Amino acid sequence: MCRNIRPLFNFAPPATEEEIRAASVQFIRKVSGTTRPSAANEAAFNLAVEEVATTVRTLLEQLVTSAPPRDREIEAAKARIRSAQRFTPVKHS
Repeated sequence: MCRNIRPLFNFAPPATEEEIRAASVQFIRKVSGTTRPSAANEAAFNLAVEEVATTVRTLLEQLVTSAPPRDREIEAAKARIRSAQRFTPVKHS
């Protein structure tokens, strides 16, 4: 589940509201142990997502770094290379 949570800090352009919300949903899914809450738990689930998203937004606004912003396309290309290396079958002789 949490593999979908991506680093959101120090990118150009900055993280979008959709990215923050998606990471928050994934976190709450992991913590609650469910991908979709029951009707009885839906309000609590949604409130938790909103509170986590607010906290993430605040965190991203307050973090500082001297490193230059990372480029999303370059980072995505690196991730594709790592994935290809990890999931390429090993040939046995």
